[in-house]
Amino acid sequence: MVADQQVRRLMSLIQKEETLGLAACKAGMDVKTARKYKQLDRLPSELVHPRTWRTREDLFEAVWCDVAQKLELIPGLQAKTLFADLQRRYPGRFSDGQLRTLQRRVKIWRAVEGPAKEVFSPQIHHPGELAQSDFTRMGKLGISIQRQPFHHLIYHFVLPYSNWETGSISYSESFESLSEGLQSALWELGCVPKGHRTDRMTAATRNLPKRKAFTQHYSALLRHYKLGGRTIQASCPNEYGDVEQSHHRFKQAVDQALMLRGNRDFESRGAYMAFLRQLFAQLNAGRQSRLAEELEVMRPLPATRLDASRRLQVGVGPSSTIRVAHNVYSVHSRLIGEQVDVLVAADHIEVWYAQKRVERMPRLRGESNHLIQYRHIIDWLVRKPGAFENYRYRTDFFPTSRFRMAYDVLHRQVPSRADREYLLILHLAALESETGVDRVLQHLIEQEHVITATGVEALLQDDPPATTQGWVASVDLGSYDCLLQEQEATR
Repeated sequence: MVADQQVRRLMSLIQKEETLGLAACKAGMDVKTARKYKQLDRLPSELVHPRTWRTREDLFEAVWCDVAQKLELIPGLQAKTLFADLQRRYPGRFSDGQLRTLQRRVKIWRAVEGPAKEVFSPQIHHPGELAQSDFTRMGKLGISIQRQPFHHLIYHFVLPYSNWETGSISYSESFESLSEGLQSALWELGCVPKGHRTDRMTAATRNLPKRKAFTQHYSALLRHYKLGGRTIQASCPNEYGDVEQSHHRFKQAVDQALMLRGNRDFESRGAYMAFLRQLFAQLNAGRQSRLAEELEVMRPLPATRLDASRRLQVGVGPSSTIRVAHNVYSVHSRLIGEQVDVLVAADHIEVWYAQKRVERMPRLRGESNHLIQYRHIIDWLVRKPGAFENYRYRTDFFPTSRFRMAYDVLHRQVPSRADREYLLILHLAALESETGVDRVLQHLIEQEHVITATGVEALLQDDPPATTQGWVASVDLGSYDCLLQEQEATR
């Protein structure tokens, strides 16, 4: 078969050689073939006509009308489902090896006669027109703080025109995290774009029909910065493609930077945030020219930031607890029956009463969790020790592992008074020193002495026993080399 390259060489040789035969010989083809392509003045590929006939029998011709009708009524049907239906209705007629043939036939039908597909329209971004932001989970990167897994999200802010980006650490997709992250990004940027787009996160949007698109708190945040709020349509993540793709590239960059660093553990959250700040600076270094175009047309920032916290008024229940954002927190038993103001921030909550802050606690993540501090209710619980055995939040009353061990020892030594003795010990820890009581309990457990509240108090008032310090010798890695050498010698 003659290739296009041979014909091109033939046409070039015809201009140089004296005869057509000599040119055909050098081009590697017969003289008649050379004369044919010289007269046609076309390449072999230009003479090929698409085949319109079948080379083998159509196995599904007799049933195709039925298959096509099903596809028209239910376009989402898969070829595998249709094939299984045909095998069920026509036993023994179609073998499993013919599934691929039906899949090709259905594919062609969808391309020629099937319903129209969604068209993704490329967009032109204008300077200063829009910012996009979203939360992205970082769990798969294996980041840890002081050897403990650090489960967190990154609030990711992106300008689609210049691809300038920044972010902050978050623990949940709450409005407080959204407000804190968005405001931090805008103040770092130093200007305000015309609009801000989010996905349909519950912290910002309402999914109920016949109601305003955005929540009251998010609307107030947009008004403060004079931002035009935008959101995507339901089940249309393609409308959010810029920030989604930025998530992917950003996490890739974090992963590569961690590989170069040689360690995924950080001393503190501040050290991890400094690492992220340095990475964002590197990523944005090549985007300054387009960023300058955006900054020229953006609006200035308002005079002040908006308080990112949310204020609630809740009542303190008879169990000396309050319920905030679907989680339970304890407060001092003195506040039972009172109404308290709660300031809900992204990573902590504050409890206020009579214009005075009475508690500041870390905010719990997720829902149906609890944070009970034994100091809040131990005064009353020592008067009712019988309630401790089946207390719902009993696990929060073991501040260290030694307290838990002491409780188990008490149940072996004095099972009838175990709860009362333990609560008295815990009360002593609340009044005196939790650390000191912990050292006393460690001493009593190690010496296998009887544990009592009076005994713990006596030891605590005296000089508390020193904690036994363990010493671990440094490991000599050379010993492993010796073992390997001995193993090689015995082979």
